[in-house]
Amino acid sequence: MTTGTTTSRARAEASPVGAATAVGTVPATAPGAAGARTGATSSGRKRRSPRDVLLRASVPAAILALWFLGSAQGWIDEKQFPAPWQVADAFVELVSTGVLWENLSVSLGRVAVGFAIGGLLGLTLGVVAGLFRLGDQLLDPTLQMLRTIPFLAIAPLLILWFGIDERPKIIIIAAAALFPLYLNAHSGVRNVDRKILEAGKVFGLRGLGLVRHVILPEAIPSVLVGLRVSLSVSLLALIVAEMSNAPRGIGFLMVSAQQYFQMDVLVVCVLIYAVWGLSVDLVVRLLERVLLPYKRLGRKP
Repeated sequence: MTTGTTTSRARAEASPVGAATAVGTVPATAPGAAGARTGATSSGRKRRSPRDVLLRASVPAAILALWFLGSAQGWIDEKQFPAPWQVADAFVELVSTGVLWENLSVSLGRVAVGFAIGGLLGLTLGVVAGLFRLGDQLLDPTLQMLRTIPFLAIAPLLILWFGIDERPKIIIIAAAALFPLYLNAHSGVRNVDRKILEAGKVFGLRGLGLVRHVILPEAIPSVLVGLRVSLSVSLLALIVAEMSNAPRGIGFLMVSAQQYFQMDVLVVCVLIYAVWGLSVDLVVRLLERVLLPYKRLGRKP
């Protein structure tokens, strides 16, 4: 019995209609209900309409147009904020010289390692604290206290302890990634619907089987929320870590541009972070579509 099948049957068993079906009573179906379900399913699978795409792109396009217009008309002082064409020239130069890719690859490596460590640790601790009362009593008070400490506050200590090599940067990113995933995994596991748990037991699930086939699948939506927040906070931590005595990275590139008053390079770095954040959000949305197909179809679990 697969995880998806067991969870779906447990959900059906937990609902009044599913319970009636489970004991052999077939609920009456209103005329046209099947067609309505089919229509909902097919409409849920449709791609976004051109209108939706235009609406999503309208605000960024308007900001870009105002930027172009303000720079062309002289409303924006180029010494204070560079024109779009100056930013484009700086981007092309950074790419052609290899400076951008060299620093971007270093930043990607740092955030990947830090997020992998912190995210895995946060997810594991959250599941353990959510499943076991003893784990909750041992872990939750300490982690709730530690999460209130800003990672900005620990950066000077880490530099004093470990120097300016990669370890302080990885630790800062890992600490930032840990807590959002811990909180959401803990909440997702603890708040599984009791009816679904009881329905799983009706199908003979106990212990690890119940955890694997019912509790963890039900906690996925909450975990994905934590994943989105954790990735965003990891990006913020990366900026902080790289602007504190980093020899390479996008943060280092920003500090160098600030020192030499290279406003166009600064804007390029900011835009890179923005595109990076958008890409991360799109990846999480794709995971939601794969792991939570009922959301794509517009249905409740």
